[in-house]
Amino acid sequence: MRGSDFSVSSRLNVAVIGAGYWGPNLARNFRASPDWNLAAICDLDIERAQRVADGVGGVPVTPSLDDVLADPGIDAIAIATPARTHHPIVLKALDAGKHVMVEKPLADERARGVEMVERARANGLVLMADHTYCYTPAVLKIRELIADGFLGDILFVDSVRINLGLIQPDVDVFWDLAPHDLSIMDFVLPGGLDATTVSAHGADPLRTGKSCVGYLAMPLQNGAIAHVHVNWLSPTKIRQMVIGGTKRTLVWDDLNPQQRVSVYDRGVDLALQSAGTADTRDSTISYRLGDTWAPALPEREALANVAAEFAASIREKRDARTSGESGLRVLSVLEAATGSLGRQGAPYPVASGHTNGDHAS
Repeated sequence: MRGSDFSVSSRLNVAVIGAGYWGPNLARNFRASPDWNLAAICDLDIERAQRVADGVGGVPVTPSLDDVLADPGIDAIAIATPARTHHPIVLKALDAGKHVMVEKPLADERARGVEMVERARANGLVLMADHTYCYTPAVLKIRELIADGFLGDILFVDSVRINLGLIQPDVDVFWDLAPHDLSIMDFVLPGGLDATTVSAHGADPLRTGKSCVGYLAMPLQNGAIAHVHVNWLSPTKIRQMVIGGTKRTLVWDDLNPQQRVSVYDRGVDLALQSAGTADTRDSTISYRLGDTWAPALPEREALANVAAEFAASIREKRDARTSGESGLRVLSVLEAATGSLGRQGAPYPVASGHTNGDHAS
């Protein structure tokens, strides 16, 4: 990758672009990170930027993105602006030689995401998707357990992300909430998010002009299936994912700090009566009722891990664990979901998440 050589001991300089909802969290974690110097906060609302800067002990502020990108001392930028602005900001930053981390979703449409990924590759720079959930201790443990074969072959993924939430002005509930679940699936499943079609059903009972409740289903490899339920109208808040395997089933409950991850040695065993056949009419079904196990998890803020991974990918001149390509795979599913909605829920093909020369991370 292009750019200066960075020693492990030297800090990198980063500017946060956007001081709205997510920008203050990024600023706080970059300021606390041993890998980074928070060099600037950039926002068109200079008073808002100043409030964020004051909250982290004082940082230069500017309303000018061009000034940030022209500063040779700034190595990278972290973007926390609306999705529709990601494409032009990312391209300008990459052309200025800056490494980029961008909030989810990567872009507001797949074609723009493809251009961003290809420009980063051509310029030899890191483009990282800020899929924050993937850096929580719980999701990192889930990825480890699946990679080690602890669950066996994956049979299904069932995810629920519902709450009484803010109806967004520019996106529907799929584009607002589902990127979290899709990015987690892409991160933990062997081979990433490899769906070829998506079926999406949405409802707009409040007549807002966009789906406020949604259900998304995707067939995965080897006959497995993934299902995502997202909802802005639920009076109860649920953040849960169930991943079933041939050996064990895992439940992630993000709202249960005492036991975020539980592993159940329970399931269905299919013992074939006749060798060489998979016909269930010639099989005996038995139910396995074993122990439940909850792994111990370290307590660390996910964004601290995000900041550390961004620095490591730059120093080691490699793709980030949540690379631009992973963001593109999520975008591909979201765009297919929109296509399925237009077909009243009929399956819609998912464009390949890979650009030319890409491989799954």
